[in-house]
Amino acid sequence: MNPVSSLLNSQLALPLVHVDTVREGVAVAEAIFTAGWNSIEVVLRTKNSLDALSEIKRQFPEITVGAGTVLNTEIYDKACEAGADFIVTPTATPTLLKCCHDGDIPVLPGVMIPSDIAMVLEHGFSEMKLFPAELAGGIAFLSAISDVFHEARFCPTGGINADNMADYLALKNVFAVGGSWLASKQWVEQGQWGKITEACVAAKAIV
Repeated sequence: MNPVSSLLNSQLALPLVHVDTVREGVAVAEAIFTAGWNSIEVVLRTKNSLDALSEIKRQFPEITVGAGTVLNTEIYDKACEAGADFIVTPTATPTLLKCCHDGDIPVLPGVMIPSDIAMVLEHGFSEMKLFPAELAGGIAFLSAISDVFHEARFCPTGGINADNMADYLALKNVFAVGGSWLASKQWVEQGQWGKITEACVAAKAIV
């Protein structure tokens, strides 16, 4: 199974897309693609998020679309059926990790504390999502564990923004960062697609 990092095509920031409608999902994807990025994560927190994921895949086959907020095996199955290219979980349980390990698509399991990291490594995953990153200790935490869990690599999410993303990416155990600031819920609600493009272009310039 390919690691999630290989799907990002050297893209160092992963936009988290939170939408209420399919139309919003397609518009956000277009705004991000216009900025020159081709990887996004659609968080599965609304009733239309799976349909939005599927429609993004249909209209933008060039975009690698991950399914986020996969909390259990039922959501995992639905995300796979919707056409997700990879899976992101906010947390990890033995049942969910076994399901992900036995599946056919890359997975980024969520961790917050050292015991989570150890469990995820035991299930065969070396790439994981630190969430919520800032509350978990952020840059100081990742630096402290880098020599203990030397094989683990992270995509921190939660509290990441344009001001601190470069500091996270400078860490040797960070391969990308994730953030909702790139596709602000307010911009989505107001249809300010240009602001999303501008935020992605600005982030691309930083990295």
